[in-house]
Amino acid sequence: MNILAMMWKNLWGGSRTLVYPAHPRVSEHYRGLVRFDPTLCTGCAVCKFRCTSRAIEFQAGKGEYTWSYDPARCTFCGRCVEGCKAHALSQESACPPIYLNAGELKESHTLVRKPPAPRPAAAASPAVAGQAPKPNPVPNSGDAQ
Repeated sequence: MNILAMMWKNLWGGSRTLVYPAHPRVSEHYRGLVRFDPTLCTGCAVCKFRCTSRAIEFQAGKGEYTWSYDPARCTFCGRCVEGCKAHALSQESACPPIYLNAGELKESHTLVRKPPAPRPAAAASPAVAGQAPKPNPVPNSGDAQ
């Protein structure tokens, strides 16, 4: 093809660039930003120990604790969500927000430590309740027959 014909076609052919979408598509394996529900958190700090990228910080004090999450450091692996037994953490699979500076999306919560839940009472043994212990139905090997 003649170089001049190609240049003419490119100059007067119009725009061939696609407009970038307002929200880029998210891959199907993207787990999403971690969301924290302070009403469910027990303050156990398991999420901090499971976070390999150190995106979650946990600072305990007397009677209160501070939980912080920095999405700029997060690898979205989901280990913190899997480790939270109280289900205070979840991940949203929506398109991540756009931010220009690291730390812009950082969130921090200072919470009052909840008292531990009372443990269920153990079943009372017969000796404690004032009853005689039940005889053993299996005979000892040393008993005469």
